Amino acid sequence: MAEHTSSSITIEAAAADVMGVIADFARYPDWTGEVKEAEVLATDAEGRAEQVRLVMDAGAIKDDQTLAYTWTGQHEVSWTLVKSQMLRSLDGSYILTPAAPGTTEVTYRLTVDVKIPMLGMIKRKAEKVIIDRALAGLKKRVESAPK
Repeated sequence: MAEHTSSSITIEAAAADVMGVIADFARYPDWTGEVKEAEVLATDAEGRAEQVRLVMDAGAIKDDQTLAYTWTGQHEVSWTLVKSQMLRSLDGSYILTPAAPGTTEVTYRLTVDVKIPMLGMIKRKAEKVIIDRALAGLKKRVESAPK
């Protein structure tokens, strides 16, 4: 079983506001850094994205990938890889836990398997960088949004 990498951050906003930013794929290029294009390919009955195509540029790694999303209640979303040029697999999730009034703890878990050989230690370090940058970008985006 592949090892996952995870990290958490506290965001000064309600869980619904945080999930609203996570679910707004069209705006990902505005705050994620690595996502250059995002296109929702399919939605569920509630209008939430089920399949999203992302064009990524993370320096050494450039990729065009499609991810399938699963929404669990109002506080969790997970995704898995449908297709990619660079990746063999990618599984991730955001889990939101309401904390003190008006704050939310966000946990991001990620497991990536690339098609090119890579040492486990280097892969986990890359996962950690991706997670930390995503959480920092999410926090900045949510907390700077007009209330």
